[in-house]
Amino acid sequence: MTAKDIFRTKFDVASIVLIPACIGINYIGKLFASALKLPLWLDSIGTCLGACLGGPIIGGICGAANNLIYGLTTGDSITLIYALTSLFIGFFVGIMARAGFMKSFPRSIITALVAGAVAIAISTPLNIVFWGGQTGNVWGDAVFAASQAASLPLWLSSLFDEIIVDVPDKIITLILTFLILKALPDKLTSLYDASDEVERLD
Repeated sequence: MTAKDIFRTKFDVASIVLIPACIGINYIGKLFASALKLPLWLDSIGTCLGACLGGPIIGGICGAANNLIYGLTTGDSITLIYALTSLFIGFFVGIMARAGFMKSFPRSIITALVAGAVAIAISTPLNIVFWGGQTGNVWGDAVFAASQAASLPLWLSSLFDEIIVDVPDKIITLILTFLILKALPDKLTSLYDASDEVERLD
């Protein structure tokens, strides 16, 4: 598969419907995790689904738009800052999917680790700049506090904070995404095949 194939994007009716649907999935997942104070975000399931179906550009749009909408509608300023993280998660998951890394369960785990690494690389500096190194997740921030109490450097404490939340979150997210993709009918997923003409559902 060429770079052109990986980044090819169809902005048709199917994609226009996909984007808000994926944003809705993200929104509900984040509300659920926040309400139960889970050690996860669960706000990237829709992003990853959109990326796997529509490609890296659609994935990036789903990720960034979700953070902006959630932040503006709930007053959660922290979420707004991480629109950049979500954009790149969707972008890289889309690349991995187009390269065939969502076609089997073991490969989906590799995709999850890539997504986790991307999230950690982008979010950790943001955490340090805007929030003193913390993530805003109760479980991760407990690790941060313990690391600081042990006199570890701020950047390392922040890195641990991010790892403890993002790696399990992305593994669960991509496993769920893989299972959803396997459950979708071929007639539906073929609508998002950028290499083919759009097919009708009826």
